[in-house]
Amino acid sequence: MEQIQAEVAALNSQIEILLEERAALTINNVISSENDSPQAMVEAYRRQARENAQLSVELQGIDAAIAALEVQIKQKQNKLVRWQVESKQLTQQQQLEEAKEVAQVHAQRINQLAGELAAEVRFLKACANELSPMYWQIYYKPFITGFKTISVPYVRSDLEVWTIVNRIV
Repeated sequence: MEQIQAEVAALNSQIEILLEERAALTINNVISSENDSPQAMVEAYRRQARENAQLSVELQGIDAAIAALEVQIKQKQNKLVRWQVESKQLTQQQQLEEAKEVAQVHAQRINQLAGELAAEVRFLKACANELSPMYWQIYYKPFITGFKTISVPYVRSDLEVWTIVNRIV
């Protein structure tokens, strides 16, 4: 990217040089003074006429060179824009991958905690099953209810879409 920017700056610099050269060539070099003889004035204008034909061709060459350099600048700028777009897309892809890695860590932690919670619920259910007969005898009601609908979150993935589901314990 920096190389392309340097190339564009160099091309702009070259165009500036050509524009200065063009400006210098278009200045009328016929200098006449009151002391010049008619013969000297005629000779000066004839020389200017001869030089104008050559000057015209030289100016056309400079204009063509400037146009070619401007085309190169546009090509380089387009290349720079494409590179920036591709770079941005790559950056977004990298950000996405990093975010997916963070999400993966959280999903693994959720699944780990879900496993631990499910085990604790099973232990509680075992305690309740053991205590329930005595509890019924004393209080005439169940110790704990609702074990058939207890669920814990679990993260599942098919590598493209992740789904959070409730697993019944």
